[in-house]
Amino acid sequence: MTRTTLHMLFIGLCGLAACGGGSAGPGAVAMPPPATPAPTPAIPPGGVPAGWKLAWADEFNIDGLPDASKWDYDTSRNKLGWYNNELQYYSRDRAENARVADGRLIITALKEKLASAPDYGRQAYTSSRMLTRGKAEWTYGFFEIRAKLPCGFGTWPAIWMLGKSGDWPLQGEVDIMEHVGQKKGEVLGTVHTAAYNHTLGTQKGATTTVPDACDAFHNYQLKWDEHQIVIGVDDKYYFQFANPKDGDVRKWPFTGPQYLILNIALGGDLGGPVDDAIFPVRMEVDYVRVYRP
Repeated sequence: MTRTTLHMLFIGLCGLAACGGGSAGPGAVAMPPPATPAPTPAIPPGGVPAGWKLAWADEFNIDGLPDASKWDYDTSRNKLGWYNNELQYYSRDRAENARVADGRLIITALKEKLASAPDYGRQAYTSSRMLTRGKAEWTYGFFEIRAKLPCGFGTWPAIWMLGKSGDWPLQGEVDIMEHVGQKKGEVLGTVHTAAYNHTLGTQKGATTTVPDACDAFHNYQLKWDEHQIVIGVDDKYYFQFANPKDGDVRKWPFTGPQYLILNIALGGDLGGPVDDAIFPVRMEVDYVRVYRP
């Protein structure tokens, strides 16, 4: 190939590829600029937001079984086994596992087998998983649950929320409080979505230390609005999850109603080995309060 031919070929290629950084020709397609991330909102002051009013509450003032107008029980996986390989059988309307006494809700986990139950799944422990599904669900709000947690290896108490239809993880999950007995005093706040969840190892969360979580009552709190989710303890937020506002529901599904869950799980993927010497163990709840603008 002659030098003249090489020179003409180079000019032709440059014309096609817009060599030299000149302006694009009339037929070129302009690339859109990268999307600008939504600014991260400021973390709000702790405590009940100014001007917000109490919209729902259970003060646990009537002894006996929990108020059936406010609480139901989840027993759906007793026979088949629970999703995170926990070892408990969740009972329904059973005072040994969930009762109100002296102004507190008491959820108790026991070492026992309810082999006569029709949905018994060979579990060696019993507990309770209470929820407001079908009774009360909310889109946005300030949630405050005052509780004292159980301790001991294998315990896994939780205060959390799921989307109304239960379509996990598409409708999201908010863990207001999780605690595992093998790490006494370490409290977890976590968000799960289709894009960010523990099955992918991409969940978003943080931890804080509450040294006397098993010995004293503390206020476990969530503020959720269209801009962000923030989770805290005793009026101090330690975890923020901001709405990216890019329209991707896999990242931010928190635009519809969620219901509240209170439970003690045992063992499983997070709870770990269970020490049978700890039983009975219980989570006590002084109140549950939900505030709205």
